[in-house]
Amino acid sequence: MMRSLWTAASGMKAQQISLDTISNNLANINTTGYKKETTEFQSLLYQTVQERTHDTNIIEKPIGAQVGLGVRVSAITTVYNGDGELIASDGDFDFGINGDGFFMVEMPDGSMSYTRNGHFIMAVDTNGMTLTTADGYPVLDTNGNHITFDMNFDLTTLYFDNFGNIFAKGEDGNPVSLNISIGMTQFNNPSGLTKIGDSYLAESAASGAPRVEGIDPALDRSIVKHKYLEHSSVQAVDEMVDMIVTQRAYEMNSKAIQASDEMLQQANNLRS
Repeated sequence: MMRSLWTAASGMKAQQISLDTISNNLANINTTGYKKETTEFQSLLYQTVQERTHDTNIIEKPIGAQVGLGVRVSAITTVYNGDGELIASDGDFDFGINGDGFFMVEMPDGSMSYTRNGHFIMAVDTNGMTLTTADGYPVLDTNGNHITFDMNFDLTTLYFDNFGNIFAKGEDGNPVSLNISIGMTQFNNPSGLTKIGDSYLAESAASGAPRVEGIDPALDRSIVKHKYLEHSSVQAVDEMVDMIVTQRAYEMNSKAIQASDEMLQQANNLRS
């Protein structure tokens, strides 16, 4: 009986984490570039109650008896297969990604981070005007350098193609390449990236090393849409259905604990 108590308790703990994940998805339903997360489960060890035995004719039975000891959360996986809807934006330096790429961003400590949030601004610093995130972190080009323009440069002449290449309108009105491209990277296992908050991701051993688009010939380049932002991939209806399923599973596990408690109580009340 005690086995059923602990088994049901493990189910309640696992479903609580599942509900936490669903809540986080719903909380980020309007977060630019956010990718849905899913909770993965796996069964715990099994206890062998009875080994293979023989019947009255000395014929071995095909199977024994094993009882499962519950469930645990094995992983919370971010689903990157599928782009969020691209929504038109009024930002002069907003970019939406259609593909597997990530923007390259330099953090305050000099380390590299990655994001799908393409809401950028042009910030003024000692070097001129630099393309940064809304937090003021520099966006990097393909070579890992800051994207900076002279203070006297007319930003209204900038033009961006669908691969993040930057042009400026010449005197004749035709675009002139500035030989600068917004840096885009891909990972062999993007689900292995480490979340460091504020929509930023960091490389990990599980994700593999970053592969820069435009340099790695094996990569299919992402489409970078100027004046668009990638909407969250969370679907409210799906999350609500998952929430109901999770709640019902939690309730059933709590009922199993209640039933086990009642059976133990009856056993304790037995009189010889």
